Amino acid sequence: MAKKKSETPLMKQYYGIKGKYPDALLLFRVGDFYETFGDDAVKTSKILGITLTKRANGSASEMALAGFPHHSLDTYLPKLVKAGQRVAICDQLEEPTKGKKIVDRGVTELVTPGVTYSDQVLDNRSNHWLAAVHMGGVTLGVSFLDISTGEFLLAEGRPDYIDKLLQSFAPKEVLHEKKYKKDFQETFGSRYYTYALEDWVFQSGFARETLLKHFGVKNLKGYGVDHCDYGIIAAGAALHYLADTQHDQLAHIRRVRRVEEEKYVWMDRFTIRNLELLFTPHEDGVTLLDIMDRTISPMGARLMKRWIALTLKEMQPILDRHEVVEFLVGAPQRRDLIAGQLKEIDDLERLVSKVSTARINPREMNQLHRSLVALEPIKEFAECAEPRSLKQIGEELNPCSSLQKIIAEHLKENPPVQVSKGGVIADGVSKELDELREIVANGKKYLLELQQREAEKTGITSLKVAFNNVFGYYLEVRNTFKDKVPEEWVRKQTLVSAERYITEELKELESKILGAEERILALESNLYGALVSRLADYIEPIQNDAYQLARLDALNGLAVLAEESRYVRPEMNEEFAIAIDAGRHPVIERQLPLGEQYVSNDIRLDRDEQQIMMITGPNMSGKSALLRQTALISLMAQMGSFVPADAAKLGLVDKVFTRVGASDNISLGESTFMVEMNETASILNNLSERSLILLDEIGRGTSTYDGISIAWSIAEFLHEHPTKAKTLFATHYHELNEMSDRFDRIVNFNVSVREVDKKIIFLRKLAPGGSNHSFGIHVAQMAGMPVAVVDRSKQILSQLEQSHAEDLAGNSGDAAREVLKDMSGEMQLSFFQLDDPMLQNIKEELIKTDINNLTPVEALMKLNEIKKMVGG
Repeated sequence: MAKKKSETPLMKQYYGIKGKYPDALLLFRVGDFYETFGDDAVKTSKILGITLTKRANGSASEMALAGFPHHSLDTYLPKLVKAGQRVAICDQLEEPTKGKKIVDRGVTELVTPGVTYSDQVLDNRSNHWLAAVHMGGVTLGVSFLDISTGEFLLAEGRPDYIDKLLQSFAPKEVLHEKKYKKDFQETFGSRYYTYALEDWVFQSGFARETLLKHFGVKNLKGYGVDHCDYGIIAAGAALHYLADTQHDQLAHIRRVRRVEEEKYVWMDRFTIRNLELLFTPHEDGVTLLDIMDRTISPMGARLMKRWIALTLKEMQPILDRHEVVEFLVGAPQRRDLIAGQLKEIDDLERLVSKVSTARINPREMNQLHRSLVALEPIKEFAECAEPRSLKQIGEELNPCSSLQKIIAEHLKENPPVQVSKGGVIADGVSKELDELREIVANGKKYLLELQQREAEKTGITSLKVAFNNVFGYYLEVRNTFKDKVPEEWVRKQTLVSAERYITEELKELESKILGAEERILALESNLYGALVSRLADYIEPIQNDAYQLARLDALNGLAVLAEESRYVRPEMNEEFAIAIDAGRHPVIERQLPLGEQYVSNDIRLDRDEQQIMMITGPNMSGKSALLRQTALISLMAQMGSFVPADAAKLGLVDKVFTRVGASDNISLGESTFMVEMNETASILNNLSERSLILLDEIGRGTSTYDGISIAWSIAEFLHEHPTKAKTLFATHYHELNEMSDRFDRIVNFNVSVREVDKKIIFLRKLAPGGSNHSFGIHVAQMAGMPVAVVDRSKQILSQLEQSHAEDLAGNSGDAAREVLKDMSGEMQLSFFQLDDPMLQNIKEELIKTDINNLTPVEALMKLNEIKKMVGG
């Protein structure tokens, strides 16, 4: 039997470290390369497209191996993280020394999909959230932490509220307890990258202690979260995870804020999805964010996304935003000043986070200095502005003049990216550094002086000083002057036509010059590190600057949007009514072909006379757009934006519900109709006096009679409910028009169409009164349905309309019996002329049916049988 090879010390060290990070790819630094082994190597080679090799590695069996140069880490690491991998970076913790078999190594950073500082991974216009969810009860806790900006939020509430927050914030990674893995997926689905932590991490005492220790406080009352036990548990888990992934430089995480459910408009995840506020399921779809985001800075872009996700419902903050936007609308010189200065300002949030972690490079520090200088004109402008909230922004901005001075005095004007390149620290900062630079700068002069002196002394007129990497500096003497070389010169190399020598003076000078270069790099590195440490005192004021600039950027962007798109300032009030004159859909309007005008519409909703607008009209006529634009106008107004309308008088809305279109959850075992009913039930169980409800085609997922009955009962429920919630109810069931005769606050409207030469033209204009048919056949014709099918559909529709003169609550079975009569009678003359076995079977089935003796229920069942025969 062959003797098994023992593992090398290197592989023993590798296995020891890998055992601590079994679920991460381990990048193991060996010399100038990061190596991966075994399964890690197979994964790495596939993701990065690098060569996979095999080596014995001191063991009996071969092992897969894949690696890349250490200087390529910034290129390859983002690809691994974006592929959903956790990556442990294992570095050499000491320089290799003679006599030591193996250098110490250890993991210096664990990069995960939710925890990274890499500029190649981060999107500068979006937050990179790590979320933690604490489950196990009726109330859940959640936290959101962006290590790249220092933002830290927590919240707690029912599962649907946490679900809504997760959808809005779109975290890159979600932490949860191991024991609740199945519960998490059942509640929130499988669309998130998740990582399960040990259950003890989610203990109240441990979480509080973690937060108190991090913030250096005795309690959390100062952050307004002391009572949020579930949210605190989630926040503690997130902080623990950072420590667990070797991220312990967290001085930029200065506070934790609560996302207060009561301060923002309630929207469930269906509403956020249906209104396409932040995301769209369509490949080339456009979201409300795409339309509204006119920000310039990364901070402003991230804040705009937050404003859309968390729409205000308190009056004063809304009015404050409107006031600033109005001040900037129509004043291009003001907007240009703000925009011009913002373009000079870098991403302060992420720059200052790099200060905290000592990752900021010299060029980024120079950008920080430029940014602080650029915000001074903004501060001066804002402080002198009229709106109170704009003045407040100006007063809050801090140019950090002392910090500007420190950077200007210590940093060269255009430093390189890497300290190791040299030329980072300004002249005059260190006497020793200046002297060493003098030596390097004047080295050539000293060498030339030595050459001239020795040439004169020895008479070797062709003497020259040169340098190579093997011998350093040397004196080269041509063979014709060989006899004039002094005895004290030491010969180092003989060439064909010359010899090379060194002298004691030359070696001393070489040592000084080369030693000065090494010493300069070490000294600059130390001085730069000290400069970064001094910047740490300014983290909080710079973070506040970033927030104030983000606010101003977002408001300035809203003013640009308002002016370019002809938006108006909405008139906000504490009443319950909504009155929109010539409202437009902000997204659809922007996508119209050049020259085509959007057809605007008026909307009136209140709790006294017109609580429910029953809107009928054919498919494709614009009913859904009308519903969505009403919600979007209300939400935009409460974000602080002007709105797409000629005028808008809006009472505050506290909840927006939508049930728009079919949204199958068949993959989860639910039918279209079940999903529709679940979403509608959620609406009916969470009504408030200030709710705005949008219902589109309720009941479409089931049979016609069931659908009409359900739609009718839902409308009736909303009308009779004590909240009198404002509702837009779009339907193709024109039978619901009868409701306006029975219920005081239900008013019929229809989306106008014009029929010309048996063709319809969609006018997209809302008109009083109901529609008497759906034009479904016309839509089918427009879609390219064969002419024979369309013509036959018209004949059948005519017969059905004649037979269905019964009341909604009457004998629908009798109507079905009449249809069967017609089908077996005069209609069969044309219907069964086609040579089709299936139609022949239907004909035989109808002939043998005793129509006159069928009960209404039997007639309906017989129709259902025939429907199945044709594959319906």
